[in-house]
Amino acid sequence: MNKKISFSIWYVFLAIWAVILVHNYIYALQKIEELPYSEFKTLVVAGKVAEVSVSSQTLTGKLQSEGESKEQKLFTTIRVEDPDLVRDLNQHGVKFTGVIETTFWRDLLSWVLPALVFVGIWFFFIQRLGQAQGGFMRVGQSKAKIYAETDTKVTFADVAGVDEAKEELREVIEFLKTPEKFTRLGGKIPKGILLVGPPGTGKTLLARAVAGEAGVTFFSISGSEFVEMFVGVGAARVRDLFEQAKVKAPCIIFIDELDALGKARGMGPMAHEEREQTLNQLLVEMDGFDPRIGVILMAATNRPEILDPALLRAGRFDRHVLVDRPDKIGRLAILRVHAKQVALGPDADLENVAAMTPGFSGADLANIMNEAALLAVRRDKTQVGLPELQEAVERVIGGLEKKNRVLNKMEKERVAYHETGHALVALSLPGSDTVQKISIIPRGIAALGYTLQLPTEDRFLMTKSELENKVAVLLGGRIAEELIFGEASTGAQNDLVKATDIAKSMVKAYGMSEKLGTITLERERQPQFVQIQVAQEKGDYSEETAREIDCEIRRIIDEQYERVKGLLGGKRTTLIEGARVLLEQEVISGTELKAIMDKG
Repeated sequence: MNKKISFSIWYVFLAIWAVILVHNYIYALQKIEELPYSEFKTLVVAGKVAEVSVSSQTLTGKLQSEGESKEQKLFTTIRVEDPDLVRDLNQHGVKFTGVIETTFWRDLLSWVLPALVFVGIWFFFIQRLGQAQGGFMRVGQSKAKIYAETDTKVTFADVAGVDEAKEELREVIEFLKTPEKFTRLGGKIPKGILLVGPPGTGKTLLARAVAGEAGVTFFSISGSEFVEMFVGVGAARVRDLFEQAKVKAPCIIFIDELDALGKARGMGPMAHEEREQTLNQLLVEMDGFDPRIGVILMAATNRPEILDPALLRAGRFDRHVLVDRPDKIGRLAILRVHAKQVALGPDADLENVAAMTPGFSGADLANIMNEAALLAVRRDKTQVGLPELQEAVERVIGGLEKKNRVLNKMEKERVAYHETGHALVALSLPGSDTVQKISIIPRGIAALGYTLQLPTEDRFLMTKSELENKVAVLLGGRIAEELIFGEASTGAQNDLVKATDIAKSMVKAYGMSEKLGTITLERERQPQFVQIQVAQEKGDYSEETAREIDCEIRRIIDEQYERVKGLLGGKRTTLIEGARVLLEQEVISGTELKAIMDKG
């Protein structure tokens, strides 16, 4: 319903309301007197009634004029069952007529009016549904956002830290710009390009940069936007998307979060019929379109292991491009891209920040730059310096500082010895990550203190001794509490979880148990890029092997426990002095603790 028609309907309502008011006003001016039926009969006998109109419900008429006035008063009364009425009217000379009533309009309104109300309510909700979903009758049309050649405004200059992926995609750009270069030798560009990698590494940004570099139309849609509650809608949207793309060719179709649409068929306890129909239609469309027309299908996912094998075969998504977390050089390039929007001070050493952030994705690094800018504003600074950048890194890793959370004296002492124990073990064992900072200021949700360790370089492999050192560092806090206070507290719960997980992986996954040998007993299919909790299932091994696994995990933990207990026992004086300084200052650096350890 457009705006003009809506206004005309309101005019009709106002006109009806005005007619009703005028009718009531005229009715009131007529001064019709309501009489009881008994008084009406008395007036008839007295000869004071001039004429009467008889209907099924009422009697209306005029009274005789009295005196010199020729005005006849109007009256009305309710009709009752009276067999003598007609005889009395004839006997006293009263003119009467019978009114033939029709119930046509009343009956018509009795069913037409409710129907009109129902249709009006239905039309109102359909109109609102159409506004929310782009039109009820267009539910089968694609919801893809279409960016023209000049609207993308993203190029490879805006993408950093993924140089290998960019090189893989330059071939696609050349094909979209000069397709004859490939077709003259019979070459065909891959129909589908799948970008895989951890969350936040820039897969979507990279796809938009390809469209921006090639200067072609960019269709962007999420995998979840295909699937609806109506069966067949998803398949219709897939068809409509490819039809639009053929018209706009050359172009790029980008499907984000492909795993929402392309999950392997038949997975899980219940099959989703609508999603599977949509996936089947996508497979058919990918087989049907000619790559020579210049339509490139790109998709991104961080769960490639759950995709349907039919999607990944040659001729569909036949080129997989890994968009991994950046190395140190890549992190520095990403920081420089985001630093263009931030006023940096002369002491803002981005290389230092890049070295402090191994394993961070592009989204994490963008968040660090934003947090540093917010901290500088909060501190009334005109530029972002190195202290704000370092604080932003710690905030992303450990959470927000909670200086208002007040610990009592006993708890504060326990936290100080606990964190000093972690740091002393890390400083004493070779190959451990560098201790950057020790703090007893609470951070995050449950951390009452923390020891910040940052590796000096990117690592991709770890040896058995390095894993054992990690377990030892995690146990250092609990053992320090036991040495000083004679008993442990609940503060080491998270440390024990991490230590047990490392020991379990050493035994079950890495084959680092001499008793069990060089075999892997890990059966769960862990996600490749997303860290999620997978339900533990018993592997394909006997109860005896399961008991040996438990014994080996306990052995590794016990060995490191005894090792750390002896190490901290020999550094008891340093432990006490380090905890004392930490209680006084609340935050100390690893260099300060190393100086205390060297004195001891």
